[in-house]
Amino acid sequence: MEVLEYGFMQRALLASLMVGLVAPAVGVFLVQRRLSLLGDGLGHVALTGVAVGVLTSTAPVGTALVAAVLGAVLIELVRARGRTSGDVALAVLFYGGIAGGVVLLSLAPQGQATNLEAYLFGAITTTTTADVAVFGVITVVVLGVVWLLGQRLYAVSDDEEYARAVGLPVLALNVVLAALVAATVVLSMRVVGLLLISALMIVPSAVAQQLARSFRQTLYLACGIGLVTSVAGTTASYYTGTPSGGTIVLLAIALFLLATASVAVREATARRRHRRRAEVHAAHPHEHGAGCGHPAVLHGDHVDYDHDGHLHAPHRTGAGVHYDEHGEHAPSAEQVGRP
Repeated sequence: MEVLEYGFMQRALLASLMVGLVAPAVGVFLVQRRLSLLGDGLGHVALTGVAVGVLTSTAPVGTALVAAVLGAVLIELVRARGRTSGDVALAVLFYGGIAGGVVLLSLAPQGQATNLEAYLFGAITTTTTADVAVFGVITVVVLGVVWLLGQRLYAVSDDEEYARAVGLPVLALNVVLAALVAATVVLSMRVVGLLLISALMIVPSAVAQQLARSFRQTLYLACGIGLVTSVAGTTASYYTGTPSGGTIVLLAIALFLLATASVAVREATARRRHRRRAEVHAAHPHEHGAGCGHPAVLHGDHVDYDHDGHLHAPHRTGAGVHYDEHGEHAPSAEQVGRP
């Protein structure tokens, strides 16, 4: 493929692959905790870290990681020990991160702040070999922690009171999860940008929740969706000339809308089928049985009755007799008998 002939696109695809795996793996716990905007809040704290890196002429990735982790730990301590609710603490973090980044960047020389847009909206083609190495370390650490502590993190995310009652270290696990979110934000900022990273953590998880039947399935499916949308969005942005971050997020949102429509159609079909069965049950002025006038058909260990091309199975309950419709049937001569 042409896209693989260039070194910058090879690095970009590697970075998108790592982000596509890690972001939903962490985001699925945020969706379970109903803290979908935590990634946004830590993204703005990471902006302050980027500004510190610009001012000190050090690697912005490192300073952003330190700032995001410190902010994550702080918000969990405030939420657990203070009287401030989680949404208020998150709002303070959100606005404080923006304000700190703006003020610090205003102190930087004019030329040093020109690359800020790359961190806000993503500039994956500028990913260097050193960035890929740092991203690789972050990916291994985050996925390793999720693999080791996944069940405990799920227990805390699902019901903190129950987790505390069974003896789990709730505060420590919440701090670990917040630190994982901070690391994911820094990992993703060059791919989708600090302003869009929360979408890549949340949207694939929201899609997976609609389709999966268990939390484990949700986790695996969310990672698969994140991987596909990240790589596909990065590839599409190369050919269309669009920003990689926006392209990736729009692809993820398109999948979300498709999944939502599919689930709605499936539920509507199930409701129509249920109504049809209810109408069939209500359409019997008499009970099926010997001499009812409908052919009896052997069906496994019981007898059904052929009512206008539909098999009806009578069942007696405390509320009387009701009929389950087993589908249309054209009985053979051997199956049909008149009682």
